Amino acid sequence: MIVLTVDQRGSTYAADRVPEVLAELARLTRFREGVVVGFERTVGDEVQGILASGRAGAELAVDLSLHLLRDQGWSVGIGVGQVEGPLPTVSREARGFAFYRARDAVERAKTRGRGTSVAVEGPPPGAPDLRTTISGAAAPGAPAQDTAVPGTSAPDTAASDTAASDTAAQPDLAAEVEALLRLLAAIRARRTPQGWEVADTLASLADKPGRQRIVAQSLHVSEQAVSQRVRAALWQEEEAVRPVVVRLLAELSSSVGPDLVPGPDSVAKEEPRQELAQRAEGNVTP
Repeated sequence: MIVLTVDQRGSTYAADRVPEVLAELARLTRFREGVVVGFERTVGDEVQGILASGRAGAELAVDLSLHLLRDQGWSVGIGVGQVEGPLPTVSREARGFAFYRARDAVERAKTRGRGTSVAVEGPPPGAPDLRTTISGAAAPGAPAQDTAVPGTSAPDTAASDTAASDTAAQPDLAAEVEALLRLLAAIRARRTPQGWEVADTLASLADKPGRQRIVAQSLHVSEQAVSQRVRAALWQEEEAVRPVVVRLLAELSSSVGPDLVPGPDSVAKEEPRQELAQRAEGNVTP
């Protein structure tokens, strides 16, 4: 799953903006797919929410992150990984790899400049919550196999060397998503009010020929002026990169599996049930 942890910048010397951002996040996520547990205040000036793995959750995570970064008043941490089940009604009561990574990510994001304060953490190669591993390696949770059989020679190290090389060659999707998000955020941070006026109007229209003419009429400027603003705002470049970020984040989140794993509490509750069932069958002596 994807966890977004968002922390207010400079909150020590500013008013509490958490109620404001929660209302904004509720508006932006309304009628959108991908929300697993809605955003709530966790502690202090921090909010957190859980989004689904796959394209819907990834697209929502990218949209929300860029929206928050535009404000330049928030640090955004994106964590990808497993979450302990069953899911609570509020994210602050949940646990799992995704939450630990989101925490690490938001702490790193706080060290970045305004407008680009975003970081992404995902499962590294060989992490216990990866859905698949490199070819020839055991899947997570699978029993380990003996590396040598008594009476035979030691195993050839060539296979292990190849496995290590393949692991090192695997792309770091979290770093790639983070780099592209920061690039988009930097572009948007340098956009002028006139550029935002055109970009926001274009974003509100369906993607079809003649959009710039409609924007020119709406803003009461010439089509040439709209074209100049679009180029200066790098709006087309942003629109081209955004789907790439979504695809990479969707791929990263889909590499985790299963999304939900039993937490310690659920395991503790399950053990007495299993023992009672065994007693009923006469397999356990009270």
